[in-house]
Amino acid sequence: MLPFKLIYHPGYDLNLGAHVFPSRKYRLIHDQLLDEGFAHPMDFVEPQPVSDEDVLRVHDAGWVHRLKTGALSEAEVVTLEIPYSKQMVDGFWLAAGGTLLAARNALRDRIGFNIGGGFHHAYPGHGEGFCAIHDVAVAIRALQHTGEIERAMVVDLDVHQGNGTAAIFAGDKTVLTLSMHQFNNYPSDKPASTIDIHLRDGVGDEEYLDRLRSALAVAMSFAPNLIVYLAGADPYREDQLGGLALTKEGLKQRDRSVFETALKRTVPVAIALAGGYARNTEDTVTIHCNTVKEAAALMQELE
Repeated sequence: MLPFKLIYHPGYDLNLGAHVFPSRKYRLIHDQLLDEGFAHPMDFVEPQPVSDEDVLRVHDAGWVHRLKTGALSEAEVVTLEIPYSKQMVDGFWLAAGGTLLAARNALRDRIGFNIGGGFHHAYPGHGEGFCAIHDVAVAIRALQHTGEIERAMVVDLDVHQGNGTAAIFAGDKTVLTLSMHQFNNYPSDKPASTIDIHLRDGVGDEEYLDRLRSALAVAMSFAPNLIVYLAGADPYREDQLGGLALTKEGLKQRDRSVFETALKRTVPVAIALAGGYARNTEDTVTIHCNTVKEAAALMQELE
C-alpha cells in the first residue's frame, strides 16, 4: 500500500478523440501504476464532483450557468479550445472535487495526489487553454472558507504560465503563486504571479533545477499551510506544446526538489497533474507516473 491515496475517476477522460490534449492519459496513468504493481486497487479513491457552492467562490455565476446549461457562445468555445459537451463539464467538476480531496488528504497524510486537475488557465468568468474551471483555486478557497488553512502556495511547474492562477489571486496576501515556465509560449498575456520565473527557449535540466531550487528557497519564507503543486509533464524535451529541454530524469529531480522542500519543512503537498502533450503519449504517462513514485519514495525515506 502506498503512504497516500491516489485520487482518480474514469470521468476524468473527456473523450476528446484526435485532440492534442490527451485526456485519456489519466486512465493510462491509473492502468500503468496497477500493471507495474506499484499501486494496488486499494490505493485509489474516487472523488465526488465539487459543489457549485465551492465553484462559485472562484467563478462568476454567469460562467458557471453557461457551462452547466450548454449556453457557451461560439467565441467562448473557441477560447476554451476543447469541444463543449456535458461530459466535459462533468469531468471538470470531478477534477475539482479530486483536487479538493487531494488537498484535504495532504493535510492528513502529508501528500495528497490527484491524477488529474491543474487547470490553471481558467479565469473567473471564462475558460481557456483546455481549462474550464480552476480546480486549484476552488480547492484553496474551499479550505480557507472552512478554516482548514489560512495560507496556501501554488507551485506551478507546467511549461505554460499559470495566467488564471495569477489573475484569481492577484493582490491576495494569503496565497503565494509561483510559476516557472517558458516565456515565449502560451499564454501571450501573462498576469503577474507573486513569483514568475520566465525561462528562455531550450532550457535544460541543470539550469532549470538551479533556478527552481533558488525560487523555492525564497518562496518558503511565506510559511504556507499547504502547497499545491502543478506537476506538468510538458517541460519535457519531446513535448508538442513546449519548448524546454528537460529529460525524464530531470523531471524526476524537479518533483523531488518540490517534495523535499515541502516535507522537510512539514508543509503538506497536494499534487495536480496539469499539462503533458508529448509526441508519444506513453512518455507523458511515464513522467506523471514518475511523480507518484518520487512522492512515495521520499515519504518512505522520511519515515
